[in-house]
Amino acid sequence: MNIYIYSDESGVFDYKHDKYYVFAGLIVIGDETRDDERRKYAKVELDVRNSTGIKGELKAAVLPDKYKMKIFRSLNNCHRFAGIIEQKRVNDNIWKSKKDKQRYLDYVYKISVKRALEELINQGIIIPKDVEKITFYVDEHTTATNGCYELREGLEQELKNGTYNMNYSFFFPPLFPDLKVVDLQYLNSATPKNRLVRAADIIANVVYHYATIEDFEKLKTFSNLHYVIQP
Repeated sequence: MNIYIYSDESGVFDYKHDKYYVFAGLIVIGDETRDDERRKYAKVELDVRNSTGIKGELKAAVLPDKYKMKIFRSLNNCHRFAGIIEQKRVNDNIWKSKKDKQRYLDYVYKISVKRALEELINQGIIIPKDVEKITFYVDEHTTATNGCYELREGLEQELKNGTYNMNYSFFFPPLFPDLKVVDLQYLNSATPKNRLVRAADIIANVVYHYATIEDFEKLKTFSNLHYVIQP
């Protein structure tokens, strides 16, 4: 079995200007499900495009709230995840260097995905021994090549190899000990075949909106949305 994870982010990682920062997206289990979700999302986008007359890429930044929520609700049967960073609570030392900030963002991303996968395993939706490959698709941005490599290595450590706590006195076993491949790809969301990355953009934007107005009770009402708040 293959698992496909599509993700994007919303907000600015800067505690002086944004109270919250969000990672979010979709967890798609199996090739057949991935193909079905692509087709469904293409139809939803076509309906929204016909209704709005928007010609370009249908991302959250250009969509009226009504249509963002239409798209978001169309994903109710999908497994969605989110990591919400309350920026004023982030350790002061993290803001001192670009590298420390990126490491912290990578950490939150890994934990957000891991917690969602753990929940799906606990529900019996994912059987760990059946999973051979996990592919992460992220909307492309300015991350340097070495940053991409470090994130992929970190995801592999969390999911395939297991991790130790800071003083190496406790080992956290991997979720998928039989996993063969962890892949990470940065994609151009404007490309038609990458439409599920656009879906991740909508999810991230909606979660960011409710985090910003601190309506976490509303977030709890959305079906199949697994989220964590950091730190």
